[in-house]
Amino acid sequence: MKTAARIRSIPPYLFAKLDEKLAAKRAEGVDVISLGVGDPDTPTPERVVEALREAARDPATHRYPSYYGSRAFREAISGWYARRFGVDLDPDTEVMALIGSKEGLGHLSFAFLDPGDEALVPDPGYPVYGVSALLAGGTPVSLPMTAERGFLPDLAAAPVSKRTRLLWLNFPSNPTAATASAETFADAVAFAKEHDLLLAHDAAYAEITFEDYVAPSVLETAGAKEVAVEFFSLSKSHNMTGWRIGACVGNAEAIRALAVVKTNLDSGQFDAIQRAAIVALQGPQDHLEALRALYRKRRDVVVSALNALGWEIEPPKGSIYLWVPTPEGKSSAEFADFLLDEAGVFVAPGIGYGARGEGYVRFALTVPDDRLAEAMGRIARTLGG
Repeated sequence: MKTAARIRSIPPYLFAKLDEKLAAKRAEGVDVISLGVGDPDTPTPERVVEALREAARDPATHRYPSYYGSRAFREAISGWYARRFGVDLDPDTEVMALIGSKEGLGHLSFAFLDPGDEALVPDPGYPVYGVSALLAGGTPVSLPMTAERGFLPDLAAAPVSKRTRLLWLNFPSNPTAATASAETFADAVAFAKEHDLLLAHDAAYAEITFEDYVAPSVLETAGAKEVAVEFFSLSKSHNMTGWRIGACVGNAEAIRALAVVKTNLDSGQFDAIQRAAIVALQGPQDHLEALRALYRKRRDVVVSALNALGWEIEPPKGSIYLWVPTPEGKSSAEFADFLLDEAGVFVAPGIGYGARGEGYVRFALTVPDDRLAEAMGRIARTLGG
């Protein structure tokens, strides 16, 4: 049989390939410490788990859910945005439930890109932005995120054309851990208006921030709802990666267009999970202080260990990652392989996040403290520190 050309043109998903590599090494009996995937190692808050247990016992949740998300869930998202960002959202027209934000990121391109249309994607950036453009028949165009600019976009030099339809941003960033200011978003909103683009902001890590930094929403920017949507996820803020629950919020026309795609391709998220997510959003948020403290401590362990080995890394203000330059003369894949083979430590090669990710590897801070300390000890011994 012959597969579609779009499938043949797309490389295997980075994290699926990393999983295969990790599994093969462990099958050899190697005790690998994986710092490759950003999957929180601490549990979902118990009150949320209990809410799921209760909801799953209710036969009313066993039927098809709303395509758009339950009214109660959309109201909970709207209320959370009002409390957290001071942003007013109409739960009927400006909020849509997602089966995890990744699903929404992928489907948005089908709603806005015709064959030959272009999407500006952060480079380096989360691979789904570019791959979804390819799947939709569009063309991903590199939006350089350089170290010289703190991995923030230079929109004045952005390669925009008459076929550009989408602008993707993601702060705090995966993989670079860069953080954005209100000014960054104001510039992006103005750019989107000037070029008649949809600005899509992935805010998956907005609640994982450190010191005095508080991540803004793009929707706080004056006029943002005229051109922007934001993707919100409970995966990192509430340790709910496996639950697959999030939302797209913002511009009503963009939400409507995304809904056309989604209602034809999926039947919504399990109502019991939505009920649990409501409890997560409306209940106490005190777990976040402990979560931030945990990641901040782990960040400092890695930064201290690497700087003692000769790196000069500034501790990032957000995300659960560190974006680490490779030693001189080693590509990202070579250095990742070296750490895996010689230290039994698994990190993600930067080339998987775009051409401009070459020369970096990404460390995820999502392993228990003792394993992280052991990983850094192994790296120090391997590199002769």
